[in-house]
Amino acid sequence: MKAYRARLLRFDEDSGAPLFDEDGLLVIGPDATGRAVVRAAGAHGALIDRFPGVAVEALRDKLIAPGFVDMHIHYPQTDVIGAPAAGLLPWLEHYTFPHESRFQDPVHAREVARFFFDELARNGVTTALTFATSHAASVDAAFEEARARGLRFITGKVLQDRHSPDGVRDQTEQSLIDTEAGIRRWHGVDRLGYAVTPRFAPTSTPAQLRGAGELAATYGDVWIQSHVAENRDEVRWARELFPDSRSYLGVYEDFGLLRERAVYAHCIHLSQADRERMAATGAVAAVSPTSNLFLGSGFFDYQAADAAGMGYGLASDVGGGTSFSPFRTMLAAYTVGREGQTKPGLSLTPGQLWWQHTAGAARALGLQGVVGNLQPGNEADFVVLNPRATPLLTRKTAQANSLDELLFALIVLGDDRVVSRTVVNGR
Repeated sequence: MKAYRARLLRFDEDSGAPLFDEDGLLVIGPDATGRAVVRAAGAHGALIDRFPGVAVEALRDKLIAPGFVDMHIHYPQTDVIGAPAAGLLPWLEHYTFPHESRFQDPVHAREVARFFFDELARNGVTTALTFATSHAASVDAAFEEARARGLRFITGKVLQDRHSPDGVRDQTEQSLIDTEAGIRRWHGVDRLGYAVTPRFAPTSTPAQLRGAGELAATYGDVWIQSHVAENRDEVRWARELFPDSRSYLGVYEDFGLLRERAVYAHCIHLSQADRERMAATGAVAAVSPTSNLFLGSGFFDYQAADAAGMGYGLASDVGGGTSFSPFRTMLAAYTVGREGQTKPGLSLTPGQLWWQHTAGAARALGLQGVVGNLQPGNEADFVVLNPRATPLLTRKTAQANSLDELLFALIVLGDDRVVSRTVVNGR
C-alpha cells in the first residue's frame, strides 16, 4: 500500500456533491484480484492511525482529484484539431475523412495512438470512450497501446458502409464480421471494453445498423457509441434517409441501438420526446461543448435534459473539439450553460462541472464505483494538480476562500500545466 497526503477532492456517489479535505489522505493498494484500488480517502487526522507503517508521500501544496473521464473523443482526429471549415459536413469531407483513410496502415495507427495516449496522460484523462476508424488496424493499435499502459479504455471499429469516400467506406458484411471479431478479442481483457460504433446513421445502410443492433443484443455488456442531432443539416439528412423513423434518434431505436451503455455524442437538436426516450432506455449523452462551439452546431440544453431525467457527461470530441484539456471542456460547458437553455442564464457550479467530467461521466458510462471517483473500491486512477502552475493561478488560488473559488479558478485558468502527475491503476 501507499498513501498520499494532500488536499483531496472526491464526490458523493448518490448526490454528486463534492467532498473536500483541506488536509486529506488517499490510501491505495491491491484488492483481492490484484487491481490497484482506493483503500481509504478522507481527512488525514481521522485515517492515518489506521495505516501504521504505510509510506506517505507529502503533497500538501497539491490537490488530488479523480482522473478525468472523456466520454467521446476520436483518436484518429488528433491531427485534425484546428482545421478550418464552414461546418460539420464540410469539415468531415475536407479534413476528417482524408486523415482517417491513413489508418489502414498499422504503422501510422500505432504512431498516432502513442501520441494520443501521451496527450491524454498529460491532460489528466484516465478513462476514455474513443472512436477509432473503419479499419480494424486502428482498433488493434489503440487497444494494444492502452493495454500496455494499464488504462481503462473503450473503443471500436467505425461502421460506415455508405455516403463515405473511398478509403473509409467499409463493406456491410465484413464490417460486422470485424466488429464481432474485435469484441471477442478485446472486450473484457484487462481494463479494456469494446463499443459497437456506427459513425452516424446517415453513413450506415439499414442492413449495417440492423447488424450492429444484433451484435449489441448478443453481447449485452459492450458499449454502443455514435452521434445524433449535432447539426441541423445532419438532422434533415437523417430524416430524408429514414423517413419511416420517428426522429433521428428514433433511427437508432428502430435498430436496437438505444439501451444502457449506449452513448450518443452531442444530442443538441432533440425533441423532449427524444430526451425522454433516452432516459427510459438508459442511453446517455456525451456533451461536447468545445466542438459544438467550434463548428457552430448549437448548445446542449441542460435544463431540458434534466427535466427528462436523461443522463450525460462531458467530452472533448477531439478533433472537432479544440483541446484535450478537461479544463477547457469544463469552461466551455459553463459558457454553454449560459446560452441555448430552456430558460437562458443557467450557472453550472464548479462542482457540477467537475462531476460531469469525473464521477458523473463514469456513471453515464455504467462505470459508477469503478472509475471517476476516489471512494474506497474505486480503481486507483487520479491526478495530482498544482494550483500554482502559473503566476496568475498562483495569485488567484491564493485568494480562494472556498472550494468553489478554488475549482473555478482552475477551470477558467487551468490547462495541461496544472497536471503535475497522472496516476493510472496505481502507477
